[in-house]
Amino acid sequence: MDERHRREIREALGDDVLFDCPMSRYTTFRAGGNAEALCICREISGLEWVVSYAGRENLPFLAVGRGSNLLFKDSGFRGVAISLAGEFAGVGEVQSDPPLLNAGGGAPLPEILSFCRERGLSGVEFLAGIPGTAGGAAAMNAGAWGMEISQVIREIAIVEPAKGLISIDRKELRFGYRSLSIPHGAVIVGVRLNLVRDDSQAISRRMTEYLSRRKAGQPLEYPSGGSIFKNPAGDFAGRLIESAGLKGERIGGAMISPKHANFIVNVGGASAGDVLALMELARKRVLDLSGVELEPEIRVVG
Repeated sequence: MDERHRREIREALGDDVLFDCPMSRYTTFRAGGNAEALCICREISGLEWVVSYAGRENLPFLAVGRGSNLLFKDSGFRGVAISLAGEFAGVGEVQSDPPLLNAGGGAPLPEILSFCRERGLSGVEFLAGIPGTAGGAAAMNAGAWGMEISQVIREIAIVEPAKGLISIDRKELRFGYRSLSIPHGAVIVGVRLNLVRDDSQAISRRMTEYLSRRKAGQPLEYPSGGSIFKNPAGDFAGRLIESAGLKGERIGGAMISPKHANFIVNVGGASAGDVLALMELARKRVLDLSGVELEPEIRVVG
């Protein structure tokens, strides 16, 4: 990104762009380097301009959501990070029978759950305690306790550099384990969910139960990126890493959690390099001892 790019982005977005932005402030790891630009998009026209401009100028770009499951290398990201706000952070019920919920791609999952609890809408309780946004949850097919968000998605809306805003019906979406196949460069700006009506107190009890289970088994007291590796078929990444004797292993300010071995936590001043070194140690040790190649669940950028 050169000075012309910076000038033109500033002219288009004004104060809604931060240059040389430390992404440790915008990711749940609280670690990592700078993005050349963080663009805060509050309406569709602004986002369409950003992705079109970045595509035309061959500038790499990605949406960062709330920064969970995301690690920026210490060397930084030579491109444009996009944060969705404003109209992209809203939540609303668009149909009552059967209930359909619209969530902007930047809508925080806790706010979606609060909305559903207050209005007696059931189907997403299993997401309790998962950080991130509706768009991020759809992009990685977030799930827990045997359920995935793909089970309740009706359609998504995306913005593509060449085509602008388009909607994709559930029948056309290809979900996988912690993945969704969408066109390259697309940003998820909206998610429509199929829900069912239930008693608000019953919904609240289920959310509380899921959250309690998460707190009991995961190191939520430290910054982390969530689960580091995907679970291999028929097994659990955490069990394999624990069997390799790596619980509590520490490099710099990063540590493999003694509570859950598939979490790497920032215990103070961790760099992205510390996290990556622990990931590589775990990957190699598990491969050597179990013959299983662990696949990262977090996205490494830079």
